[in-house]
Amino acid sequence: MALTEKLRPITVAEYLDGEKRSDVRHEYVAGAVYAMAGASGLHNLIALTLATGLRNHLRGTPCHVFMSDMKVRVDDVFYYPDLVVVCGEINPGAYYQTAPTLIVEILSESTEARDRLEKRLAYQRIESLQEYVLVAQDKMRVEVYRRIEDGWQLETYSYGDRVRLASINYEAPIEQFYEDVLGYTGSR
Repeated sequence: MALTEKLRPITVAEYLDGEKRSDVRHEYVAGAVYAMAGASGLHNLIALTLATGLRNHLRGTPCHVFMSDMKVRVDDVFYYPDLVVVCGEINPGAYYQTAPTLIVEILSESTEARDRLEKRLAYQRIESLQEYVLVAQDKMRVEVYRRIEDGWQLETYSYGDRVRLASINYEAPIEQFYEDVLGYTGSR
């Protein structure tokens, strides 16, 4: 005999309450929750390098850098981007942000397709978002989706290029993004 189980979507309130008590992070889409896998050491090194560079650049400005434990809300969908920059007023006690200026996702084999399509399309609906950045782990490649007057444009950077993040007036050699990874150690 088949076992039948009725599944019901959970509400946003149930999701947010559950996340506060959970040891595992979950994203929330269409009433369903999806557990987040842990990240590789390479992923963490890139994220930390980027967060440090952005934090140092934005010190003393109204912009704040959040790392992977901060959710971004798009309508009734919640994602955990790798980095989020919010410029303007924030609620320091909030568990999610709704008005990011810049979002960075570090690509992995298991998340790349979702980051490139589902998340990009969702994030691009956020009025405040000016740039969505995808950073490869396995090669020096950074893609910046930048909001322009009539849509979005894509700029792709590779070895030897200077990555420009216009939304926060930031520019750095791509090699700086990959310091201590992919065999690049920088000049010390």
